[in-house]
Amino acid sequence: MKKSKLILQGIIQAVGVFVYIFLLSAFMNKANDWFGEDDQKLIAPILVLLIFVFSALITGSLVLAKPVMLYIDGKKKDGVKLLLYTGASILVFILIVFLILLFLNK
Repeated sequence: MKKSKLILQGIIQAVGVFVYIFLLSAFMNKANDWFGEDDQKLIAPILVLLIFVFSALITGSLVLAKPVMLYIDGKKKDGVKLLLYTGASILVFILIVFLILLFLNK
């Protein structure tokens, strides 16, 4: 696989993770408004744990599926590179969000 294609794939996977986390965060911020806070002592922890497991499935699939498939197909270097490019892209998103939060709090 070409290096530029691997980098683009890594960025796309990182964007997928970012969008999923953004949507989940938006949902969780509005959940109390939609569902209320009463009588949620049993249901809320169950829902949080289910969302946690589901999130691990989604983000794990977005980050690991293609690199593992490349690795299994014998393209070990490409699989490792794609995983590193995806990780680097996620790190860039983390830094961008951190900088936005830093400037918003001034």
